[in-house]
Amino acid sequence: MRPVNLIPPDQRRGDSAPLRTGPLAYIVVGALALALLGVTLLVLTSNEVAEKKDEVATLHREDVAAQARAERLAPYSQFQALSQQRMETVASLANSRFDWPRVMRELALVLPGDVLLNNLTTGGPAGEGESGGEGLGGSQGPALELTGCTTGQDEVARFVTALKDIDGVTRVGLQSSVVGEDAGGGGAGECPPAYVAAFQISAAFDAAPVPLAVEGEEAELEPSEEPEGEEAEGEEG
Repeated sequence: MRPVNLIPPDQRRGDSAPLRTGPLAYIVVGALALALLGVTLLVLTSNEVAEKKDEVATLHREDVAAQARAERLAPYSQFQALSQQRMETVASLANSRFDWPRVMRELALVLPGDVLLNNLTTGGPAGEGESGGEGLGGSQGPALELTGCTTGQDEVARFVTALKDIDGVTRVGLQSSVVGEDAGGGGAGECPPAYVAAFQISAAFDAAPVPLAVEGEEAELEPSEEPEGEEAEGEEG
């Protein structure tokens, strides 16, 4: 015969007792799981925040060190910029220098034997300073002004033509030419008696480069402005 348990199910004990489970147990387990997940996320977030703070502190220290190094190297940068500026200024002056000795040599070659020069002035541009001649107008380059005497007006014209043979001359202007008593015998032209014509001529070199003004003259480097690193190296040496 098959045994029959006559004890009510709610009073049974042991393996045959029914499990007393309900929705409350699942709720508690779910709550515990959520709490564990929250604690895990909180720990991970805290660790990440701490790492970011350490990274920020490291970057700040590196930034401070880089700024300090840049301040130490600033004199070298200024010295290099000033040196480059001076080199450019010297190069521009060298390129714009006008060769007056060559002009004087060529003038000596083209000067006729019957022409006596009393005064010779160099400068430029014409129209500014001593060499600005009304016969030339405004010259964009150096100019040459000559005052002298010769034996006649034809010789003055030939001298004007001869000046055009000088290399670089672009224009020759006759400012004045007088003949007779005003030219000779100690007159306005201060010419000897044999030289009856006194002239004033200007020759312009418009195509020649004009010397540039030196920039940055006030920014000269004093001995105290030299980079400290060089002094330190010199003392150690």
